[in-house]
Amino acid sequence: MAQPATIEDAIEQNALGPKRVQVANHSVEQQAIADQIKADEYLASKIAAKKSQFGLRFSKIVPPGAG
Repeated sequence: MAQPATIEDAIEQNALGPKRVQVANHSVEQQAIADQIKADEYLASKIAAKKSQFGLRFSKIVPPGAG
């Protein structure tokens, strides 16, 4: 199976696959989808916090002729 390019692709791929797989004496279990979504939100908030632009900007508008 190919490596996902983004976190969203990884979450979608894991949601479509089984939660637990057991072959012979080996067992593999994925992280819970809720935990993956929380990790994605955390990473997105870290990226947003690093941006130099502001999310909200205030400007004073003075119409012409208002003195």
